[in-house]
This record gives sequence, C-alpha cells and structure tokens, in this order.
Amino acid sequence: MILLTNGCAREAVEKYGDMLYRICLVMLKNSADAEDAVQETFIKYVQRTTAFDSEGHEKAWLITVATNKCRDMLRYRQRHKTESEELLQGYFIEQHDSGILEALSELDEKYRIILVLFYVEGYKIDQISEITGVSVSAVKMRLSRGRKLLREKYRKEYIVA
Repeated sequence: MILLTNGCAREAVEKYGDMLYRICLVMLKNSADAEDAVQETFIKYVQRTTAFDSEGHEKAWLITVATNKCRDMLRYRQRHKTESEELLQGYFIEQHDSGILEALSELDEKYRIILVLFYVEGYKIDQISEITGVSVSAVKMRLSRGRKLLREKYRKEYIVA
C-alpha cells in the first residue's frame, strides 16, 4: 500500500507530472488549460483519503482523473464558447516539431487518448481498456482507426509533395 503524504505528493508530481501534462495538452490543445487540469488532478490526489494498492494503480488513477478533468473542461468549453478555435490553436504546442502533434491534436478525442496512452506512455491494450473504461476490442479498433486517420491527416497536411 502506498500512503498519501506531502512527500508522497511531491514524488508523484515529479514522477507523473510531465506525463499527465502531455496527455492533457493533447486533449485540450491549450497549455494553460493543460496546466490547470494537471494541477486539479494533483489536488484530488492530495485530498484522496484511501491508499493505492500499487504504483500501477496510482498511475492509472492519476491518468483517469486527468482525462476526466480534460473531458469536463472540453464540455464546459463547448457549452460556453468564449474563445475562437483559431485562438486556441495558436496556444497549442510551442515547440517545433514535424507536425505529428498537430495532426494528432486534430483527431477525435477518442482516438487521441488511445494513441497517446499506447505510443507515448507505453501502456498495453488491456491496461488502456482498464484506464479508459472501454472494451479491449474497442481499444484495438480505435488504435487501428486512429493510426489510419493520423497517417492520412499527416500526409495530407504536413508532407509537401
């Protein structure tokens, strides 16, 4: 059992903070919102009164809470349109890269989160199924379709022929 203490929270931030930020950034396409989602995730972590069964349980719990927070923020954004999509796109990804992240960000959320968990975070299909709450076959299908959509979008928009 992993006990929750301030030292434990600090270790969790150091250990999982970057990973959670990347997941939230891909989902929200906005660095400020991604930072807020990660911060709120760790607030829930500190407020949690029960212990985790293992390190894997802790990591999966953090990812689940972060993705749920991102979904809440996206729903709120959809209901309360305050900023244009172009402005939000302007905040997305400050680093220079080959366009893969931009193409990934344009995919539907159900494909984005599966691709990030599989390729970036290295989770196995059954673990992704457990984290996201969808069946193993649905994860496999979303992974397959997500790859295909990403390949098409990247080739179409980012490779100059």
